Amino acid sequence: MSITITVPENYGYVVLAAISTGFLTAFQTTLVSRGRKKAGIAYPQLYAEKAEAQKSFDAMKFNCAQRAHANTLEFLPHVLFFTAFLGLRRPVLAASLGAAWSTSRVLYTLGYVTGDPKKRNTRGGIIGSIVYLGLLFGATHAGVELALGKW
Repeated sequence: MSITITVPENYGYVVLAAISTGFLTAFQTTLVSRGRKKAGIAYPQLYAEKAEAQKSFDAMKFNCAQRAHANTLEFLPHVLFFTAFLGLRRPVLAASLGAAWSTSRVLYTLGYVTGDPKKRNTRGGIIGSIVYLGLLFGATHAGVELALGKW
């Protein structure tokens, strides 16, 4: 059995926005790996212990990189679903928000990996939260339209 799936014009941009998250997480993974090596934190230890982070700025920076990556992974399933679903109804909006989220997470990461956790919000964290809400409410609106037969 075969199924034909019709996607709206411009849905390719939605796909590219979703793909951008792969580059984002690869970038973050690289920072975590480099930080782990520089701080001397052996596998399978997920984070440097509090005492290690207080003693070594490299260990603190590693913890910040690891946390930025983990926080991105916590949001990623929702962001991908919201982007893909909203894109079925409003592809340009979904692609724009998806790309903005990935960009904001790069800025968030660059702020976080300075070793000062407060800088995560001064360089993209707040923007990412606003964009996330846009995706959430946009996908919700599209879902309501679908449920009410107004698609």
